[in-house]
Amino acid sequence: MNVKTSSFRDLMVWQKAHAWVLAVYASSRSFPKDELFGLTSQLRRAAASVPANLVEGYRRRTNADKARFYNIAQASLDEATYFLILANDLIYADTTVLQSQADEIAKMLYAYSKPLTS
Repeated sequence: MNVKTSSFRDLMVWQKAHAWVLAVYASSRSFPKDELFGLTSQLRRAAASVPANLVEGYRRRTNADKARFYNIAQASLDEATYFLILANDLIYADTTVLQSQADEIAKMLYAYSKPLTS
């Protein structure tokens, strides 16, 4: 993870998280309209928080600051994963692929942030 980057856009974990958010938005379009201000909104907000916190942490100067934002990204990813499980259980959409992608992003995020706290 010691690869020099010039932008958050260069981070593979951000690229995967951003693509995942786009897929979450696409999937949640099929949710019932009465969930627009409920589950749909909560899922989208939690999902978008993942790459947004990666961006915010990217330019932080200290490892502690970076780690804090990456930890928030991890927590948002867990929150969004729960909402995907709920949407799947409510039969709003098959979210199993999105859940698998979230697991992959979680592993990448852990590997990216681990050196900051060691």
